[in-house]
Amino acid sequence: MRIHIATDHAGLEFSTQLQHHLAAAGHEVVDHGPIEYDPLDDYPAFCIRAAQAVVRDQAAGIETLGVVFGGSGNGEQIAANKVHGVRAALVWSIATAELAREHNDANVIAIGARQHTFEEAASFIDRFIATPFSAEERHARRISQLAAYEQDGTLQPDPRAAQRADGPIQAEPDVLDAEDSSFDPEAG
Repeated sequence: MRIHIATDHAGLEFSTQLQHHLAAAGHEVVDHGPIEYDPLDDYPAFCIRAAQAVVRDQAAGIETLGVVFGGSGNGEQIAANKVHGVRAALVWSIATAELAREHNDANVIAIGARQHTFEEAASFIDRFIATPFSAEERHARRISQLAAYEQDGTLQPDPRAAQRADGPIQAEPDVLDAEDSSFDPEAG
């Protein structure tokens, strides 16, 4: 499997170890940076490029996943999730790694390199890679709802808008329907 990885200065040492670990397991590793230690570098471009590569490879039918990491993994997850088609999950245990794939069909995981030993983090990554998506109807349905929102802003009906005994509940207007909305589904 092809594994796209990215970090920032907080995970550079971890990145080197991870590349060796994944290659030894037979994976093709594509490193999206950084290439040298810079305590002032920024993770967004590295992580976004890795996420873009995952989406591009998956669209081409290449079996691929992504791993992004930094000090906490939070910013890296947020950056990856800005890419259309990415479902990035913050992983901090074997269970969250497994569930990210099994229930959410996550194609990228984020890990806090400063939060775990290398052995712990590598075990999370190995489990993530080894776990298939369950394809259960409820999980597929939820992922489809996320994709619909990502594509054009479609949401399921608001259950608060249902009738009550004393009359309808007035739901807040959908910001996507407002004439002054800045939402642009084409912008990604």
